[in-house]
Amino acid sequence: MDINRIHRKRFVTVVTTAAVLILAVFLISLNLGSYPLSPAETLKTLFGRGSDEASLVLFSFRLPRMVLALLVGAGLAVSGAILQGVAQNELAEPGIIGINAGAGLAVVLFIYFFEGAMGEMGAFSIFAMPFFALSGALLAAFFIYILAWKQGISPVRLILVGIAVNAGFNAMLIVFQLRMEPNDFMQAMVWLSGSIWGANWSFVLSVLPWIALLIPVTLIKAKHLNVLSLGDSIATGLGTRVEKERRVLLVAAVALAGACVAVAGGIAFLGLVAPHLARRLVGPMHHYLIPTSVAIGALLLLSADTIGKNLLAPSEIPVGLVVSALGAPYFIYLLMKTNG
Repeated sequence: MDINRIHRKRFVTVVTTAAVLILAVFLISLNLGSYPLSPAETLKTLFGRGSDEASLVLFSFRLPRMVLALLVGAGLAVSGAILQGVAQNELAEPGIIGINAGAGLAVVLFIYFFEGAMGEMGAFSIFAMPFFALSGALLAAFFIYILAWKQGISPVRLILVGIAVNAGFNAMLIVFQLRMEPNDFMQAMVWLSGSIWGANWSFVLSVLPWIALLIPVTLIKAKHLNVLSLGDSIATGLGTRVEKERRVLLVAAVALAGACVAVAGGIAFLGLVAPHLARRLVGPMHHYLIPTSVAIGALLLLSADTIGKNLLAPSEIPVGLVVSALGAPYFIYLLMKTNG
């Protein structure tokens, strides 16, 4: 009982601290950019008393981009937490094992084959892209699951097969990119590196239902993740239908990653770093780990976007590159620790 109380107290402290930091970064990011606003101007604009220029910048460009960063950060973090629990491996992450690459390939194919019709479809194309991304992510997950299966799923085999599938999908991505027009090629390159530049409220509305539905489902399944983390034999002995629960959780992780990739491109390492930091802060119990991952993922991506759009202003660094620059050293550290 005392241990549970300690974990609960630590969880409340960590999530509260992360929420305060998110609010602070959010307020700072509202004022920064190529069109800087003073805190007084921002406050007046939020209450409908600002200039037309300030209202346009704040409500049409800055706010949707920041809200999207929070949603995508939360979604990728939970996807990574699920994959790490199911694979029983701290190195599992949708960008590393090929889920993001599968989703990205499906979206690129959608753009490549339906580019002419996208203008006619208008906002519908934005809402259709998460479904295409989901189909690509599910295809990647299917290949990984089938190829990794050998009288059960070995965590090490799952990671190795995922890395191979990731390489294969990335090769196919390059083939289709090379067949694109130069402008489309550059746009695809920026998007695939992870970018929420140009986001609007349609992007937010297209990903919001996926986040709002799948994160609560994951929280409901947290007890199964706790059991799966103990290993298949123990989980079976405790009465868990291992393969059924694993498939349900994998679909949730894949759907979250696919929806996020559809609107923000291939942001790697966030699904690795956020759950791992959460695990170190609140422990391995997923009913604490998942909400903490949500808070940390949202904080990391919002901070990375703030850095990316202001570090070399007026030029912008894609947020995925900022996350990779921060996450790659941490991945190398985890890899060395695991091998050691």
